[in-house]
This record gives sequence, C-alpha cells and structure tokens, in this order.
Amino acid sequence: MYFLQRHWTTLVLAALAVQTAWIASPHVRNLILPPEVTAYETGKRVAERFGCFGCHGPEGRGGIPNPGSEWETVPAFTERVPMMFAKTDLELREYVLDGSPASKREDETYQAEMAAAALQMPAYRGRMTDSELDAIIAFIRAASGLLYPDDDEAGRGMDLAVTNGCFGCHGDMGGGGVPNPGSLKGYIPGFWGADFHELVHNDDELVEWIAEGSIARLRDNPVANHFLEQQATKMPAYKDHLTDKQIRALAAAVRWISGGTWQDEPLLD
Repeated sequence: MYFLQRHWTTLVLAALAVQTAWIASPHVRNLILPPEVTAYETGKRVAERFGCFGCHGPEGRGGIPNPGSEWETVPAFTERVPMMFAKTDLELREYVLDGSPASKREDETYQAEMAAAALQMPAYRGRMTDSELDAIIAFIRAASGLLYPDDDEAGRGMDLAVTNGCFGCHGDMGGGGVPNPGSLKGYIPGFWGADFHELVHNDDELVEWIAEGSIARLRDNPVANHFLEQQATKMPAYKDHLTDKQIRALAAAVRWISGGTWQDEPLLD
C-alpha cells in the first residue's frame, strides 16, 4: 500500500510539474504546439512595426486628432471607415504605398485638402516588402467591417456576432484571438485555419460551442478538460441568451468566415 501511495504521489507531482512548466514557459508550449498566426495577425504586427497605430489608434480603431483635416482625426481602419477613402483594393494599396491613390493625387481639390491638414499619410513604397503590404491589406480588410455574407442566415449571424462581442475575443473577422493565460496554446482561437478545425469537427460541435461554451469531446478528455477549466477566459454559453435560431445563424456566420471566400472578394461593390 505504501508503495502504491508513493507511486501515485510521484505521478501527481510530475503532472503538476509539467503543468507548471507548460503555463509558466510559453517557449516550452510553443515548441510542442506552435501558435497559429493568421494573415490578419501578421498584418496587425506589420502595421504596429511600421507605426500605423500611432496615428490610426490602437489596432486601428480610432485615430488621433488631425487639425485642419476635413475629418478632424486620422481615420480608423474599422467600422466601415475605409470605404470613405478607398473604393477598391488597388486604391487601398496605393494609400499605403504612395500616401493616396493615383486618382486622388491628380485632383487639385484633394491636394488642397491634404495640404491643409497637419498630418499627412506617409508613403511606404520602397520601405516595405510585397508580403508586408499583403499582410497589412489582409488586416485592414478583416478589421474594416466591409465584408458581409450574401446568405441571409449568415448575415443575421454576423450582426449577432458584432452585438454580442464575439470579435472582441476572437479578433476581427475571427482572425486571431487575444492572449488567454492557462489555455492550451496561450490565446483564444480564431475562426480560420488549423486551430478552428481541430476544435470544431462538424456543425453540431460548432452549435454546441456557442450554446454550451464547450463541447463534450473536449470535456470528456481529461487533458483537454483541464485546460478548459484552467484558462483565464472561458467561452461563454449563449443557450440562455440566444434562441436556437439565433445560435444557428451565428454558427452560419462563423462557417462563412472559416470558409475564407471573403478574403478574395472585392473590398466594395
């Protein structure tokens, strides 16, 4: 009996040591389970590295004052604001590369408006690589709020996702979540890529995630359930807050985002 007690004590202590190392050392965790970085997350990091958020606000959500400009502040990347400045992906790219689209640079009225503003959009042509530009555009497209599904059910789901704050945790367009200490990979997963497909095997599981805040497949797995319980931020259960119809609409929106077709759609009609 003493031997068995000592044996189990050793196992428990070993398990606690592994758990402590896993949570305390992101380097250990990342070597075993590399974090997934979407194009959205990459673009956000590139934008931060180039100083974009210094003028456009944290994560591009609202810019600083710009005396003399028509808009009074530097425009945000979010809440459909980009449509006021760029009508196509090409114009959006020209804003980044040249400070403004070619069509506007030839407009004397526009030139006068820009000259009156205290802050001017810098030109990054020759200062960033093509891949860095692609990443920033992917980030702005996801953050803009300009891309919505044509399907009525998924469209209603997108509205529900916005009003219920889903993108606050999972990132704009589900492009990558915020840090989450104690979770398996250290962050809240997004709706794209391998993380999503590992956590959601079918539509029933997706509905269960939204309704219950977790799924039986993970709750029944001791290791997975440990991280479900230990993570700082837990997925909320919406079964008492949304109707079955609303939950299925929300699931349809997540499926549309995960499908990724929107990433190649025109920025605007």
